[in-house]
Amino acid sequence: MNTPANRLNSEPSADFKVFHELMAIKVREILLVSSPYDAFVIEEDGSLASRIINEYRGLNLSMPPRVRRTGSAREALEIIRAEKIDIVLAMPHLDDMDAVSLSLEIKKLRPDLPVILLAHSFKGIAPFYESRQPSGIDKVFIWSGNSDLLLALVKNVEDRLNVDRDTRKALVRVLILVEDSPVYHSTFLPLIYKEIVRQTQALLLDGLNEDHRLLKMRARPKILLAENFEEALTLFQKYRPYLFGVISDTRMPREGKLADDGGFMLLSRIRQEIPDLPLLMLSSDPLNRRKAEEIPAVFIDKNSPNLPAELHEFFLSHLGFGDFVFRMPDGREIGRASDLHSLEVQVTRIPEESLWYHAGRNHFSNWIMARSEIALASQFRAVQASEFDSPDELRRYLVSNIRRLRQWRQKGVVSQFRGDRFDADIMEFVKIGQGSMGGKGRSLAFMSGLLQHQSAIIQKYNRIRIHIPKTLVISTDGFESFIAQNDLRRFAGEDHADAEVAANFLKADMPAWILKELEIFLSQVNYPLSVRSSSLLEDTHFQPYAGLYQTYMIPNNHPDPAVRLRQLVTAVKLVYASAYYEEPRAFARRTATQAQEEAMAVLVQQLAGGAHGPYFYPTLSGVAQSYNFYPFSKMKPEEGIAVIALGLGKTVVDGERAVRFSPRYPDVLPQFSTVDDILANTQRHFYALRIHDYPETLNFQKDCNLEKREVADAEEEFPVQAVAGTYIAEEHRVRDSGHIPGPKVITFAPILKYGGFPLPELLLDLLEISRRSMGCPVELEFSVNLNSRKGQKNEFYFLQMRPMVAGEDHLEVQIGPDDIRQAFCRSEQAMGNGRRKDIRDMVYVKPDAFDPNATVRIAEEIDRINAGLQAENRPYLLVGPGRWGSADRWLGIPVRWRSVSAVAAIVELQNEHLKADPSQGTHFFQNITALGIHYLTISETGDGFFDWDWVRNLPVAQETAYVRHARLAQPMVLKLDGRTSRGVILKPDL
Repeated sequence: MNTPANRLNSEPSADFKVFHELMAIKVREILLVSSPYDAFVIEEDGSLASRIINEYRGLNLSMPPRVRRTGSAREALEIIRAEKIDIVLAMPHLDDMDAVSLSLEIKKLRPDLPVILLAHSFKGIAPFYESRQPSGIDKVFIWSGNSDLLLALVKNVEDRLNVDRDTRKALVRVLILVEDSPVYHSTFLPLIYKEIVRQTQALLLDGLNEDHRLLKMRARPKILLAENFEEALTLFQKYRPYLFGVISDTRMPREGKLADDGGFMLLSRIRQEIPDLPLLMLSSDPLNRRKAEEIPAVFIDKNSPNLPAELHEFFLSHLGFGDFVFRMPDGREIGRASDLHSLEVQVTRIPEESLWYHAGRNHFSNWIMARSEIALASQFRAVQASEFDSPDELRRYLVSNIRRLRQWRQKGVVSQFRGDRFDADIMEFVKIGQGSMGGKGRSLAFMSGLLQHQSAIIQKYNRIRIHIPKTLVISTDGFESFIAQNDLRRFAGEDHADAEVAANFLKADMPAWILKELEIFLSQVNYPLSVRSSSLLEDTHFQPYAGLYQTYMIPNNHPDPAVRLRQLVTAVKLVYASAYYEEPRAFARRTATQAQEEAMAVLVQQLAGGAHGPYFYPTLSGVAQSYNFYPFSKMKPEEGIAVIALGLGKTVVDGERAVRFSPRYPDVLPQFSTVDDILANTQRHFYALRIHDYPETLNFQKDCNLEKREVADAEEEFPVQAVAGTYIAEEHRVRDSGHIPGPKVITFAPILKYGGFPLPELLLDLLEISRRSMGCPVELEFSVNLNSRKGQKNEFYFLQMRPMVAGEDHLEVQIGPDDIRQAFCRSEQAMGNGRRKDIRDMVYVKPDAFDPNATVRIAEEIDRINAGLQAENRPYLLVGPGRWGSADRWLGIPVRWRSVSAVAAIVELQNEHLKADPSQGTHFFQNITALGIHYLTISETGDGFFDWDWVRNLPVAQETAYVRHARLAQPMVLKLDGRTSRGVILKPDL
């Protein structure tokens, strides 16, 4: 049934690109042709150019035009021949040619160039004006010293030049002024323009952000001036679908004669064709008020001392620029709305009589049109109130469409947080403060906007909600204000332990303006939050700073708002503190970045996932990269790679057990080749946020409420069953279903093997879009939440996008047979490209002393050796088993970045002790690639080679229980061929 209520606006116009395309033709060059005396009179209080510039600045308009002056008509014609002039303002009295003759000569040169006659009084131009002889003059205005006229002249020319295109392109509205007297239209036009501009600006104060407001100024109504009945009727018929209102004089030329009732006839005809169009009759004869009432139309006496105020009232009450005043049919006021949010609220509450009254007169359409929400206003105008079967149906139609518009306006846009207008239900991406959003915030905002224009992707995956989590950004000026207010800058340039930095930041006071905004935010938001860093240097090209700063997740559901605010503020302070922690300082030294240049924004985001008992977590999280450093089987590097895990993404970015696959070949999973492989490599733990039964004081030193859970303890929960297989012990096989009895193994077979969720295809599409948009290989972080209830869409959360460093070094490296023979280290899975001849030190985990139980102690020993080598500025080769930088101590050595900050190249050994997949996808790995540190993975049981006999005989510089530091007299030579992923390290000539 195609009722009005079913014809919802499926995609309201929130694409601000259309506003960029409006007002394409601008007046940039004005030529004033006047005698020296006329120029003196018009510029007696300052230059014409200054007056125009001041008017533009006063109304916050952009690009004021430039004014040139000449006193000679002949010279004016030469300028017009040689240069681009947009308007000619001609004064009547010229020495070498009268203005009418000049206008005819101008039209011979440029027929479309607007020529405006600007006189000091009507008396001086009366003979010309009354003769009505053909001329090249387009309009005549009277200069009375009012600089507002200059703005009106320019804008009126621009409106006439742009009206055809802008009405077709964006349904821009048109206001017609009918006035034949140069004296009166020189008075009315500036009044109307100033009122239009100022009222439009006042309405746009609730715009999403400053760019949005300035762009929507371009969608203000066009004002067209008609000087007789026929011209006015032609404009009415031509722009009827776009009409916003008509303001008309009563007495005007009609069929070549002055008709006292011309305005009455014009407005009466318009009223018959458009019953609800706002009409205003102007007259110097008060008796014409009765004629206006017959039409009906609003009446204003031209001679009224309150003319500007009465015109202002017409704009507010009839053209929709003021509050929407809800009335009963008898005129009694029952409520007001100042913006779309309050309009939506009021429509749900007003009595049926008021609803019918306003809908039947198109008041909703007119009011929304004044706010440049043209698509919705046009839709409301096209639907008659009589088409609805009941008031409830009409009410639902209005509310649902207003709400959809408000939601759509937010998509792909960073809006400024305003406490008095904040609505968490429609929030998408809002910003506190005027500073930068930081690298992570910028990339998310960019992707949010990018997704809005990917209609093909949205349609292709129409059963999935692809979106950015709801995000509040505390911009960098919040950090700078916090640092300055509490005198914390000293921690930027000095070495302090992380604990000392954190303690001082926690004792510091948060600026009052941030506290106020966060309190308003939390008053409407009670879902779990992720509080994430977004530093200026984070996620930038070539130095992504991945994972070096802190992230905290908080349940945000305590019954006491003060407790929730305290928890959020604590998390923000600790994210701020992490800007001065040892890890980022060490990374900054490696990248030659000054730590004190860093500034931190903070993202406060809705946590992706769902509640499962006392825990909250997504079905899966992961990292996808558009470049695969370690392709195998039929994979190609440019086809990308993904790593996914059950629960929150800490499992992946910390390098713990997860499933690695190529989105192009999701069925190629060598780590799951046999049942024994599956049992050995399956994920046994996952991370979730505790949201019930937790202490009021969160332990922020232990990841807040983040808990590492056993998969076995969550076997009855939907996310586990949705991605798991079941081990059948008596058959020693894994069935690809998590919904049958038995131990669960996380294989993701329902997704990767059977396509229950199109993750591989979606990742391929998003990686390609992101790669093209960023202009380099990219890494994406994401989460997926599968819904157990039918009818609900599954959700894909886009969490982060950062550049990768891949293929940047185009130096051709040849590895020949002699290199193979001379190498003590050889890898077929090498990352990087180029040569190094400056490494004389090697730090390696002693294979005969290695103990998987001692990986934490091994990391501590490497940290001490690294500190000494860094102090001596000696780059070194690091060699050890398993996955470097993994947070899972059983998969490799859990070093942090500061523990290896002087490293030049890393060798990752896969042997019988540790057989973890390479480190691809972790934050540690991303920073290694960003710094161009060569990385070689060697399978000692496969095609790799490492000559332990040679290494053990090297001179020892220092030794610990598990680690040995060897120092060579001559540098070793490292060669990596990025085209083939082959790498060798050659023995030096000793």
